[in-house]
Amino acid sequence: MNTPDLIAEIDAEIARLEEVRNLLTAGAGTAGKQKRAGKRPVKIARRNLSPEARERIRQAQIKRWAKAKKASAK
Repeated sequence: MNTPDLIAEIDAEIARLEEVRNLLTAGAGTAGKQKRAGKRPVKIARRNLSPEARERIRQAQIKRWAKAKKASAK
């Protein structure tokens, strides 16, 4: 093989590896993010809790904290 052929082959391999890297990093949420053309972001519906439900959750958490504090005191 001559030098220009080797360089062309190496350049093709580098391009392929960069494409694979961009695909992998785009899924991880880091560099290489690509915008979706023409699509609006999907809005996630939030659950609304009643005040009674929040109070039940609060009381349950207080009980968990008390149990953990009692266990660590032993």
